[in-house]
Amino acid sequence: MRHALIFAAGLGERMRPLTDHTPKPLLTVRGKPLIVWHLEKLAAIGVHYVVINTSHLADQFPEALGDGSRWGLRIRYAYEGPVPLETGGGMLNALGLLGQESFIAVNGDVWTNADFSALPVEPTGVAHLLMVDNPPHHPHGDFAIDDRGQLHNEGTVRLTYSGIGVYRRELLDGWQSIVPQSADTNIQPPRFKIAPLLRAAIEYGAIRGSRHDGVWTDVGTPERLAALNTP
Repeated sequence: MRHALIFAAGLGERMRPLTDHTPKPLLTVRGKPLIVWHLEKLAAIGVHYVVINTSHLADQFPEALGDGSRWGLRIRYAYEGPVPLETGGGMLNALGLLGQESFIAVNGDVWTNADFSALPVEPTGVAHLLMVDNPPHHPHGDFAIDDRGQLHNEGTVRLTYSGIGVYRRELLDGWQSIVPQSADTNIQPPRFKIAPLLRAAIEYGAIRGSRHDGVWTDVGTPERLAALNTP
């Protein structure tokens, strides 16, 4: 059984006032909630079990999505508390629900026409990241990718991580020694970003990736949402 994790716990501060009463992943994009596009794609490639991280207006997710049966999915909700745990802390918090196998992780606030079936079932290393061309609001990108699909922290041509990838839980091994001490790692559950773990794994050659040349949007502002909904 293939598992998936959807990050849906963010406060959506840049989307206010739209997110004052609706979590960003539940905002409507082209006729249905943003997160439903992900659920449909995951179901189409044979995923049966999805964990959704929640925090801001968390009660609205089970009200809107239920147990996932309408898509042939089983949905479990991982509540992070009133303050989101960031991507790294959120993934760590959800591991107990995800089992031992690798899993697809998707940011709940992106929209794309990417074919999820093109993602590997198992990453070669600890993760496989889907990369996209740099959007105007992130012109310098995140990582470089070579002809073999190996990711590098530095490079002439850098791409942006799409927020879609396949992960092994081993990425989080030893996270305490990698995450900056400035992060909220002393609280329980700890709160930290996943980016330092990705950079560390890339440094020793443990992350590969692929490039998506189609449509992708980080739905981070009301303007980007409006653009997606403009015929």
